[in-house]
Amino acid sequence: MTPQIGLYERQASKPNEASSSHESQIAALLATFRAHPRFILTSHSRPDGDAVGSVLALAEILGQLGRKVDIILADPVPSTYSTLPNLDRIHHAPSANDINPDQGTPAILLECDGIARTGLLGLEGRTLINIDHHASGRPFASVNWIDEHACAVAAMIYRIAVAANVEITPSMATCLYAAILSDTGAFTYSSTTADTFALVHDLAAHGANPSQIARDIYSSNPASKIRLLGIALSNLQTEDDLAWTWVTGEDMDRIGAVAEDCEGVVNYLISIASVEAAVFLREVSDANQFRLSIRSKGKIDVAQIAEHFGGGGHRNASGCTIDGPLGVATERILTQLRTGLC
Repeated sequence: MTPQIGLYERQASKPNEASSSHESQIAALLATFRAHPRFILTSHSRPDGDAVGSVLALAEILGQLGRKVDIILADPVPSTYSTLPNLDRIHHAPSANDINPDQGTPAILLECDGIARTGLLGLEGRTLINIDHHASGRPFASVNWIDEHACAVAAMIYRIAVAANVEITPSMATCLYAAILSDTGAFTYSSTTADTFALVHDLAAHGANPSQIARDIYSSNPASKIRLLGIALSNLQTEDDLAWTWVTGEDMDRIGAVAEDCEGVVNYLISIASVEAAVFLREVSDANQFRLSIRSKGKIDVAQIAEHFGGGGHRNASGCTIDGPLGVATERILTQLRTGLC
């Protein structure tokens, strides 16, 4: 028995309404994929590992189904994921029309709660297909599949590959493994289950190299990221069960840091033994705004707090943007976290 078959035999042995719904949604997706010759494929602005790995893997699936794909992201891929295979397939443009002006080409959006989350223009008026695993996900498209229990959107893409009976190539397996590894916090988040390990076991069997992927993601940091971490940790503040810190635009300019260097800073705060919720604030240059990364150990639903400020995510890991200045932004988020922790 292969790991892949074992995973789905276990799921099939426990039929329930949710699994039946997912199967029907996957079937609807595949029917839509087969109904069109070409697709635009995108994900959210400031793409993370799950977004990048998943668009690359889904593009391979669609290619095996005989479909053409234009992958378009509004923002560059973080250097952490620069070794992923087929990365040159990703276009960077402010508008989807810059790459594919045909309004008859449907757009597939991964990990988005609407068009605005992509940061792309040119999606209005197109047929939309929505695949998401966030608790804040909503059915805004013509075809929607939302599974907030999936450990990563890559896990949903894997299920599509299995249902479509396509070959899981080494490049596809590598992209999906990297996506799941990064989005589960290296298998430390509560979304990690036995099925997660069965899934990545199968990806390793199909050519993903776990140790190499982990080195590429976690041991290839630029010096600017470590310098930024030092600044953030020197600003660390705690209050009862809360921890928070920040970096300013001036801090980042001084050490030559970029936005992607801030990835993972908040995880150091939530790792403190007595802390139940943590937030990292990054100043957005020239906007008098702060981008927040919020984490919880489970006592508080930070997705609801992020949604309060127009953001979203998962119960234990979410993000949003708040207007500055720093003191005002900090007090606004702390007020919400204090309420949530009561």
